[in-house]
Amino acid sequence: MTDKITDNKTDNTAKKIRIARVKIRPYSPAETFITELPVKKGDWVAVNKEHGIEVGNIIERPFNISISGKCNIPLIERIASKEEIDAYWENLEREKKAWKFCEERARHYGLSMKLVRVERQFEGQKIIFYYVAENRVDFRELVKDLVRGLKNRIEMRQIGVRHEAKMVGGIGCCGREVCCANFIREFAPVSIKMAKVQNLPLNPNKISGICGRLLCCLSYEYETYKGLQAELPSLGKSIEIEMGGEGKVIRQNVLKGTVTVLMPDGDEIELYIGEDGEAAMPYQQEAEDRRLDNDNRGKDDNLRIDEETAEGHEDGDNKDDGNNGNRKDHNKNRSGNQDNETGNAQGDGAKKEQSKERPRGQKKKRGRRRKGAKKGGG
Repeated sequence: MTDKITDNKTDNTAKKIRIARVKIRPYSPAETFITELPVKKGDWVAVNKEHGIEVGNIIERPFNISISGKCNIPLIERIASKEEIDAYWENLEREKKAWKFCEERARHYGLSMKLVRVERQFEGQKIIFYYVAENRVDFRELVKDLVRGLKNRIEMRQIGVRHEAKMVGGIGCCGREVCCANFIREFAPVSIKMAKVQNLPLNPNKISGICGRLLCCLSYEYETYKGLQAELPSLGKSIEIEMGGEGKVIRQNVLKGTVTVLMPDGDEIELYIGEDGEAAMPYQQEAEDRRLDNDNRGKDDNLRIDEETAEGHEDGDNKDDGNNGNRKDHNKNRSGNQDNETGNAQGDGAKKEQSKERPRGQKKKRGRRRKGAKKGGG
């Protein structure tokens, strides 16, 4: 059977591939494979491993990524058949029995070893026992018992604590899955110097992983810190200050781009290092200058906003003046109408008053005349 691997030729052009995360065993971390099949989450597939075919379950929805250069991710071979899925569960039961049998015989011989994983290859050629031990273990008699009891080829592999963490998996101090179980394929050397360069506390509890060794992530930003540190004056170097005097560098702050200088009088000054590598000015002064620049920018912005607001108010005042003029004219018209109405009302009232003030004799005379007229006419 050929092991299908993507093209290993170096190619700088980016190409898209479809990735699926497959869990070979329920207790082991998921592994990454390339798929060219229409698979989905929950499907059972047969994948290529170094020793042959294995069956696993897709635990996440496949996704596309762009990759350039060399790619050595193994392929998903095919969709697993029902017989292969049944053989998968039967294989897991045999691994459990092999684990118990090995632990029993190791106790019988008094071997100081800790089993980490037992893997029975899917096609049944061999059973591999992974174990951790502080010293060399003489397991010759143990292997004889395992061959007789399990009727399989046996291989014993001693691993370190970092590989143990990679196999078992877990949650790191950052709250995420440990890197070794997620994506790290080969362990890079990690030293305490990496923690010192990054100004991290040298507390073993804070810079150690679940395996008890230094965190693998200490190597991720080491080169960046190292490059930034090279731009700063080295520790112990004497530098001249613009304000006058000469001091000795006792500390570096890579992220801020500053160094702390010990002056001859015992004072410590934090200096900002310019792009030319020379001490420009005290960091507090640099920070104050930046703050003043920001304040000036803020004042300019506020002044511009005030001018725009004033212009808007002027336009509004002009509109208000026009409206007020219209209102005044309207009020004048209303007052004129009211005056006319008042004059008319006063005229009517005067007529009523005049009619009330007429003498009663005149009315009686009129009445007499009317009576006389009636008599004369009779």
